[in-house]
Amino acid sequence: MTSIDLFDARRRQWLTSTGAVALGSLLGTSPLWAQNTTIHEPERGQAGKDVIWLPTPDALVTRMLRMAQVTPKDYVIDLGSGDGKIVIAAARGGAQGLGIEYNPDLVALSRQRAQEAKVADRARFEKADIFESDFSKATVITMYLLPHLNLRLRHRILALKPGTRVVSHEFRMGRWRPDETSRVGHASAHLWLVPANAGGDWEFSFPQRGGPRTVRMSFAQHFQYIVGEAAFEDFTALPSDGKLLGERLSFDLTDEDGHLRRFVGRVAGDRIDGSVYDFTANGARQPFSARRLGAAPAFEGAGPAPEDEAEPLGFE
Repeated sequence: MTSIDLFDARRRQWLTSTGAVALGSLLGTSPLWAQNTTIHEPERGQAGKDVIWLPTPDALVTRMLRMAQVTPKDYVIDLGSGDGKIVIAAARGGAQGLGIEYNPDLVALSRQRAQEAKVADRARFEKADIFESDFSKATVITMYLLPHLNLRLRHRILALKPGTRVVSHEFRMGRWRPDETSRVGHASAHLWLVPANAGGDWEFSFPQRGGPRTVRMSFAQHFQYIVGEAAFEDFTALPSDGKLLGERLSFDLTDEDGHLRRFVGRVAGDRIDGSVYDFTANGARQPFSARRLGAAPAFEGAGPAPEDEAEPLGFE
């Protein structure tokens, strides 16, 4: 074989091997040099679609899940799930979880970490836009978003099933005041319970000194707080400390006997059933019931929020 023939043979061998690499790539088989499956860690402060990436401290993750009273019966959805640590932590406690994240690299990293933690059967992650996603099946929502993004989601969160727990790392939701706030180091976590709709006109039936009575009450609802009036025969009373914690409604009222009573009941559609405590008679408890007259009006917060309602960054 001449030197020219030897050169041609080697050239054909090289072309064949590189052609196989190219064909392998076209057919979905990666060449050896491209088979590195290492997923790189994200960098603090790297830009994302709507926010920069910053991790939630582990101690705050634990506190957020405890504030939300997460149990194995819960379905936790993390909006903007980043590296997946909140969903994975919830899954380690037995809950089902879904992380919604726009960055595909972070989704891949989250799936890898769920596999490593052996919770991939309970911790799922999908590449999606939180503003186009359906999170109506959640019993717990977690998030670490900026205030104006929280406001864009607020009316959708308030439309979730009453009692759904919502926990936000650091940032709040405008005029919807948190039901509870915790601080871990320099970081804060805020908890809300999606309130039932208790607005409108009601007939309350409860015992008084002269026997069972029916009293007409009207409520206006501002997020989880209620104000209103009760129409007795000779006067009108304004209930105080009216608040909803999910489906649980409570308020205080002094009746026509001069007895201070606290009503605590569960709102279920157009009915409320619960107990009324007579503080004037050492907290004696008796049952009460109520039915709504007419349709439930929309309450404050049910519609989209203006972005100028968001607090500035760093506001506490």
